[in-house]
Amino acid sequence: MNRPSVVFMDRDGTLIHDAHFISDPGLVRLLPGAAAAVARLNALNIPVVVVSNQSGIARGYFTIEDYEKVRERVEELLRAEGARIDATYMCPHSAEDRCLCRKPRREMFERAVREHGFDASRLMFIGDRWRDVEAFLFYEGARGALVPSEMTPSEERERAERLRITYPDISSALDALLG
Repeated sequence: MNRPSVVFMDRDGTLIHDAHFISDPGLVRLLPGAAAAVARLNALNIPVVVVSNQSGIARGYFTIEDYEKVRERVEELLRAEGARIDATYMCPHSAEDRCLCRKPRREMFERAVREHGFDASRLMFIGDRWRDVEAFLFYEGARGALVPSEMTPSEERERAERLRITYPDISSALDALLG
């Protein structure tokens, strides 16, 4: 199995508890195993790129500045456990905006591939929602891993189970996908 050129990870529900439109850095809590998984990828020199929809900005629930404070807190907590995020991409639009960057659309992934020179045939996608991992279907050689959370709808779990890309946690997903 080819080693990924990058691992794209969702943030809310994958790296941190999904506090639903989180705007307060004090509410950030890493999910169990998240820092260890990121540190594992770091040790293998595999870049970790967070790609996140943040429609709360478009809806007026919080500002870009609030988002940045939360992002900084996530990165601070990861650093404290010996892990780092190599880049972050965020869509501030709502689904109604019909932008090109909101997942499952691929604009944020495409931008990351261009900006960092990642090999598009060796991409890996990890998230707790189908929209986080769906892009793997559009890149030959890419792999996806759905790590369900309490926010994952049953139909999304079933879809991922049919494709055999469901894992109980990030560590298990990495075990399977990295070999």
